[in-house]
Formats: sequence, structure tokens, C-alpha cells
Amino acid sequence: MPLTPLDTDSYSFLGPAGTFTEAALAQVPDAAGKRWRAVNNVGEALADVVSGRSVAAMIAIENSVDGGVSATQDALASVPNLRIVGEYLVPVNFVLVARPGTTLAEVNTVNAHPVAYAQCRAWLEKAVPGHGYIPASSNVAAAAALLENSQADAAIAPPGIDTHHPVVVLATNIGDNPNAVTRFVLVSRTVTLPEPTGADKTTLIIELPDDRSGALLEMLEQFATRGVNLSLIQSRPIGDALGRYRFVIDADGHILDERMADALLGLRRFSPNVTFLGSYPRADKQAIEFTSRFDDEIFIEARDWLRGLIDGEPAA
Repeated sequence: MPLTPLDTDSYSFLGPAGTFTEAALAQVPDAAGKRWRAVNNVGEALADVVSGRSVAAMIAIENSVDGGVSATQDALASVPNLRIVGEYLVPVNFVLVARPGTTLAEVNTVNAHPVAYAQCRAWLEKAVPGHGYIPASSNVAAAAALLENSQADAAIAPPGIDTHHPVVVLATNIGDNPNAVTRFVLVSRTVTLPEPTGADKTTLIIELPDDRSGALLEMLEQFATRGVNLSLIQSRPIGDALGRYRFVIDADGHILDERMADALLGLRRFSPNVTFLGSYPRADKQAIEFTSRFDDEIFIEARDWLRGLIDGEPAA
């Protein structure tokens, strides 16, 4: 089936306005001045990209406190022909908001997204002991619900929420970890690879061929023996049987780096299903470090040596 022409004026993000996802999208130069389409979940965001309603979608993939975002990882594993074209980091902090006229002493029940609630739990137990908790679909939705006959007295929300909704801020910096950061990725249908920068990341989803002793080690050896460091490795059930897992992996380097390309060849021979989700510049721009024996020239020389043996060239 031919692909629908992309709407190059539209970008999708987890809404409504004021979310951390919107803050990540604001870091994309190409999205400036374009239409931003607020969606309800990761599935809807990726569906926009697949259908051509949007040129790309911004989605959260990892949090420094809670690890990988399983809903995103599972969606990327199940939706074909998608590529990650960039990553963006957003510091995560929260405020406690309420309806005008409410004081902190009057708060008994708090509305919040489960992830946000977990990251503010210690503060809440000290400031609002014995409080009740109502889950919300997003932090912005939690704040908005306060104005719609919500049973909650207050909500956990992103800073600046009071510019979008008529709520009052009861407390700031309520997150338990001041260093919390969420990593977002911009997902598109493009297959054009960005040029290597020396500070790149490659994201893969790999299925183990079978459930047996040593299978995971064999997969990891494809990277280790080529000097490729892994910055993320997380298992997710495939869902077709017990003991069957796929692994979401972030590897340091670019597919056009010889060591990474050689690792991918090894993975392809090892696994029945390897999904390449893209090579793209790291958000932190930190150059990848590796020992000199994994330089591109080493791999190229080894291939030339083997070709010479096959062609019967005299030894140097």
C-alpha cells in the first residue's frame, strides 16, 4: 500500500497544552511555526505519523527515575516503518495546584498522573499526611479537572500550568528527585539517516531466538566484542508465550560507524527479529568514547585483509 503524503505542517504530542511533551517539542527547530496536534496517548501519536496526519510525533521513552516508558517501547515494537530522528531532554519538576481560595491545609485528596505521583510521594506524605490519591491521564488533565467538579482538592502539575488554567500554586519544586529528567524522542516515517556526529545513539528492538541458557549473553556479546556500549537495555514480554522477551536497546554510536554496523550484522545472524529504530544525535552531545582497537580503520583493514586472502593476493 503506498504511503499517504506527509502533512509537513503538523506535529503530534501528548496533550493538552502545558505538558512536558509539549516542552520537548518546543526544542525542535523544524516544528517552530507549524501546527501542533495534541493527542491523548502514544498510540494516537504514532497513528498520526503512520496515517500522514503529522510529519512526526514527540513521545516520552525514558525517565531517569522510573526507567523506560513501557507503553512507548511496546508501541514502537508493534508499529512498523517508524524511525527515531532525534532525542530531547526535559528536566522534570512539579508544582501542587488547587482551585482559587484553597489552602495547603485544606488539601485532603490529590489528583495526579501515576508517574508524577510516584515522583512526589515523599513530599506529599510530609506536607499532606494521610492524603487520598486519584489517578489522572496526564498532569495537565489533573489540573484541569479541578475546575470540573473534581473530587480532588489539589493536583500535581508541571510548572507554568497556571498560565493555561485558572488555578493557584500551593507549592513548588515538590518532586522528590531534583535531578529527574525525561528523555523524549521524535518519531517519523523518514528513512533518511542523519550524518554521524561522533555523539550519536542507535535504538534497536531485538527478540531472543529462544528461551535457553546463554541466549541473552550471546546477544550482548554482539555489542561487547565490537566495543559498543549500551546506555539502555530493558526487557519487554513479546506476549505470545511465557519466557519470550524482546529487548529495547540504546547503543552508543551510529549505524554508519564500522563497529556498530558490524554489531548489527552479528545481531541479524543471531536473532529472528531485529528492529532498527534509528541512529540520531545524542541530546547531551557527549562524544562517544571507545578504545582505538575499535576504530573504523581497524574494521576496514580486516575486511581488506580477508578479501586479499580470498582473491589470492600476496601477503604484505
